[in-house]
Amino acid sequence: MQITRLSSDSHEDVIRVRDDATGLTGFIAIHSTQLGPAAGGLRMRAYDSEESAINDVLRLSHGMTFKNAAAGLPLGGGKAVIMGDPATKTPEMLRAFARAIDGLQGRYWTAEDMGMSPEDMAVLAGVTPYVAGLADGEFASGDPSPVTARGIFNAIRCTAKHRFGSADLTGRRVAVQGLGHVGWYLAEMLHAAGARLIVADMEAGRCTRAADVFGAEVVPVDRILEMEADILAPCAIGGILNEASIAGLKVGAVAGGANNQLATPADGDRLHARGILYAPDYVANAGGIVNVATEILRIKDRPAFVADKLAEAEATLDAILSGAVARGVSPHRLADEVVLSRMQGKAA
Repeated sequence: MQITRLSSDSHEDVIRVRDDATGLTGFIAIHSTQLGPAAGGLRMRAYDSEESAINDVLRLSHGMTFKNAAAGLPLGGGKAVIMGDPATKTPEMLRAFARAIDGLQGRYWTAEDMGMSPEDMAVLAGVTPYVAGLADGEFASGDPSPVTARGIFNAIRCTAKHRFGSADLTGRRVAVQGLGHVGWYLAEMLHAAGARLIVADMEAGRCTRAADVFGAEVVPVDRILEMEADILAPCAIGGILNEASIAGLKVGAVAGGANNQLATPADGDRLHARGILYAPDYVANAGGIVNVATEILRIKDRPAFVADKLAEAEATLDAILSGAVARGVSPHRLADEVVLSRMQGKAA
């Protein structure tokens, strides 16, 4: 196995992991350990180039620093990615990657993300202890998706309160982009709350099931951002809010689970200029890392810890949205200020 350290002006450490015997090519990025060990999931995607994979892991790890700080967790930000179709992963490949994680000696903790499962985390845990999101064990937290979805649901209700004057979602049209683990759990909660769903996903079977179970309106993936709705809930890949897509939005608010929804910080300002209220993603989708943190921090009463942190995250979002309105700025600007202030306070 080959481990190569890549130069970076923005991150503490970025390594390339290559194992020819298993076909593994992956990257681990540690953005910050200022608040504690870096924590963030491992995802596997069919990236079209190493450059794309590196850009993704850098953006995602940066986002994890802000997410963990916003959630009030004593954790820094990190992320890992493996290049390839998740259907091609093997236990040997995962074990090879686990050896690279183990070599960081606890500076980075991994967990489940896109293309991974609790079973995959168990394979990693057979090689290194720096793994969370496990299904078994004293502090096992399992699949973080339901908790992530619960936090996003709370964020949607909070955003609706600020944008429409009520947190009641009865009759609200919500466009859900992506019906993976998190998106599906979120759709269940929204349906139970009386929302009317518009959905899109790359896998047609998920959409068909959503139509049957939730009475959802199904639209092609390339049209979901153009649909007229009260709230857009991005729950797929990041960078979908850009100059072109924002110009075509027909929603009053955006609150969802995808990481790095804004292609650039200026896109948050574009949403604000259009009167579209944006719930900063790293505040809205912190439920998953909160759940995972119970393993890393060895929290015995996981339900109570998770409930407290979800309530704290909702209160933080509520304050950010209120403050943004009072100052006439985009919520993502104020959210960044809140996080940087917390990190500076720790440094002091």
